[in-house]
Amino acid sequence: MSLPAGVTIRRAVPADAETLSELHLDCWDEAYTGLVPQEILAERRMRFQERIDCWRGALERGEVVWLAERDGHLIGFSGAQAADDADFAGLLELRVLYVRAAWWGTTVGHELFRRAVGDAASYLCVLEGNTRAIRFYERQGYRTNGFTEDVPEGRHVRMLRSPAAAGMQDTSAGFPTT
Repeated sequence: MSLPAGVTIRRAVPADAETLSELHLDCWDEAYTGLVPQEILAERRMRFQERIDCWRGALERGEVVWLAERDGHLIGFSGAQAADDADFAGLLELRVLYVRAAWWGTTVGHELFRRAVGDAASYLCVLEGNTRAIRFYERQGYRTNGFTEDVPEGRHVRMLRSPAAAGMQDTSAGFPTT
């Protein structure tokens, strides 16, 4: 699967914090308008400097974030890290995967996903009602595990991709299901 012409993927550096923050907010608006209360989207924009500081700190700590860009403009990003929840030890958590709406349905999201997670057994939370994202994750081998959590943005649904679904031998008899 190849990227659209002119699109490149690279690792983010601290100097990307401001443009990454702009991209993050734009992607939130594009993906969540109508799913998330508008005041939450507006409030995130009012805290722009906080978001820049958060991204800069994460990148300075060495967190891996992949950026997709074309002609010097960011069009998507992804990031995963080792689970910090003991119930998911040994799994990756897909923390972020966003692509500008103009690039939905291209290979950009898939390549960002591949860079962040690859074939690893992993989990993520997705906003209930975000059927486009849920279908994308199902195509990558994820299934809901019954866990939901109410958050200010709505309801998060947890999705897991077991070692077997990721194409690996399942050696964990205790793979979390709830």
